[in-house]
Amino acid sequence: MPYLTGTTPITANTNLRTGLGVPGYAHPLLAPAEWGELTRPGTPVHWVVLNVADGPGARPDPHCLQAAGMLHNAGVRVLGHLDTAHLDAARLDTAGGARAFGEVISEAQRYLDWYRVDGFFLDRCPTERAALPEVRRTVTTLRALRDEAHIVLGHGSHPHPGYAECADQLVTFRGSWSDYRWSQVAEWTADYPPDRFCHFVHGVPLGHLDEALRIARWQGAATVWFTDRTDRGRIDPWEAMPGYWDEIVSRIGTGVSE
Repeated sequence: MPYLTGTTPITANTNLRTGLGVPGYAHPLLAPAEWGELTRPGTPVHWVVLNVADGPGARPDPHCLQAAGMLHNAGVRVLGHLDTAHLDAARLDTAGGARAFGEVISEAQRYLDWYRVDGFFLDRCPTERAALPEVRRTVTTLRALRDEAHIVLGHGSHPHPGYAECADQLVTFRGSWSDYRWSQVAEWTADYPPDRFCHFVHGVPLGHLDEALRIARWQGAATVWFTDRTDRGRIDPWEAMPGYWDEIVSRIGTGVSE
């Protein structure tokens, strides 16, 4: 598959406006300030992933209900987190961690019934061509459950190009700053506008924030999540707000990355 280097621009769209896609903070009870910041006027948030308990949980959570309601009132999309790891029609009844189609759709329905989500984030989404029909089946069913559902496929790397035809956005990079600054972008992504792609990068130092924003723009990704948190130990780098939250909001909100 052809790739372009991270220093080669794939879009000449000077009107591109970068925004934040939040992979999912810690539970609102544990991080109330973080969730509150997402509704601050002028914060350039495209969407926020709601992950109650590795999914929607067994019953409605009042703290998550409140957080989702605040985001909806602020005009921010809320996406339900669905783990699609190993979702494959040929493995529905086998062991080894495969998730059945019906299980994923059941979780999606609970998100809709309890939290009125605006769409879904399909985490650990496959990238290979062979899994494309099953992912397409899942996305088609999700759209039938919720009109105009916003669907983000959380691949974490460049998938087969066919995935771009069945979702609103693809996460084509998820990883460390040390990898991102030398990353390459698949050539086929140039056939799509930047608002179709997302990048999640951890371990980005404040001094390199502008550089990271330029890389995202040159690689054609309009939705980003950059954080100085790292994945050292067993800490999830996405669960906490970046230490430079005000700085990244200011840079993106004023179009510095452009």
